[in-house]
Amino acid sequence: VANEGGKHWTVNEVRALIRIWSDKNIQQQLEGTVRNKRIFEQVAARLQKFGIDRDWKQCRTKYKNLKHEYKSVKSAQDSGSTSRSMKFFNELDAIL
Repeated sequence: VANEGGKHWTVNEVRALIRIWSDKNIQQQLEGTVRNKRIFEQVAARLQKFGIDRDWKQCRTKYKNLKHEYKSVKSAQDSGSTSRSMKFFNELDAIL
């Protein structure tokens, strides 16, 4: 999962992505759309302000992977399993 787009996302990069993602405006835009290239271009531009160089595709891929991982951990927890966890679960739980 992590090597799409070349280099691994650092913890700080993922935190920055989540911080931008948690913006109500971004969330509302993402909710209503499938064609979201423009939104991820905005996300990438905002990451640049933090000095993080990612293109919109990398941002979208990471977003999708985080969301997918979150959902599988969440459903494992809902079914009573505590064996699955992920690094940014609480941050994503607050958003999703």
